[in-house]
Amino acid sequence: MEKNNYNSYPHRRKNILTGEWILVSPHRTQRPWQGDVAKLDIDKRPAYDSNCYLCPGNKRANGETNPNYQNTFVFTNDFSALLPDIPKLKNDKTLLQSKSERGICRVVNFSPRHDLTLAEMDEKDIISVIETWQNEFKILGEKSFINHVQIFENKGAMMGNSNPHPHCQIWAQEHIPMEPAKEIKNFKKYFIKYRRSLLTDYLKTELKIKERIVYENSAFVILVPYWAVWPFETMIIPRRKISNILHFTEKEKIDFANALSVITTKYDNLFTTSFPYSSGLHQAPTDGKRYNEWHFHMHFYPPLLRSATIKKFMVGYEMMGEPQRDITAESSAKILRELSVLHYKKR
Repeated sequence: MEKNNYNSYPHRRKNILTGEWILVSPHRTQRPWQGDVAKLDIDKRPAYDSNCYLCPGNKRANGETNPNYQNTFVFTNDFSALLPDIPKLKNDKTLLQSKSERGICRVVNFSPRHDLTLAEMDEKDIISVIETWQNEFKILGEKSFINHVQIFENKGAMMGNSNPHPHCQIWAQEHIPMEPAKEIKNFKKYFIKYRRSLLTDYLKTELKIKERIVYENSAFVILVPYWAVWPFETMIIPRRKISNILHFTEKEKIDFANALSVITTKYDNLFTTSFPYSSGLHQAPTDGKRYNEWHFHMHFYPPLLRSATIKKFMVGYEMMGEPQRDITAESSAKILRELSVLHYKKR
């Protein structure tokens, strides 16, 4: 066996952000779509749906009526997972530990159009979404009891999205959640040792090798992480080390909109379907502390494996042992890289 033949034999890869490992088994399948490839009908939704509780002018589940908004529209989630005013709860018993958690949950509608997704929106309209994220991050992050702001999108019913109207969520809370906390730990560890950003050095390595790069513009790089768990997982990393989206220059804001448009379009083009995913911005906490080591980035976790209907499930060994994938990150990146940046509906 060749020492570095990672495309043919089982091996483990380390996620440098979390410190966790993933098992890669490329010998199980050399191509991600062996066998039948099922296609879904093109999703045809109306521009306005009278039954949608997110469309302009419609009544939401709590009885409130949406304004006739023309751009983005933000409101506090009618069924928030976190609440700002709750009694202080604490249980510090050795085996039964718990504590109260205050927070605010917001919903951001990307557009008044019911039939659009980020992949089908104009980049100028995506810029409006980014500006809304910036505004919400600033407002929520400045609250005294908010120490972390998580912006994320669950796209598609496969990812648990109950409403197809283009939107995302923002959960702002007292404590730093587990995933960002793990990344902070490894960012700090690397920064203390090398006095440089972990992702700055990682990005330099990826740009030199080029195997996992999907797309790049003047300010951002889209790549499949070396340690990717999901079949077509990607990250968007800025070339410049910044801690959050409030630090974007005007050019970076434009380039970020371009990167979002490109990756979501490539996802849709992969299986000619509105591609489901969970995505999220990882930004420095808002607790007032300095995070010189932090490097803003965005994760995309898409579940589709070989077609519009075949999903990668985390079961069995992955629940009891560690994550596992068959198709290598290099193969996924090549497939995504070669896809058109023109949406299949516009051809």
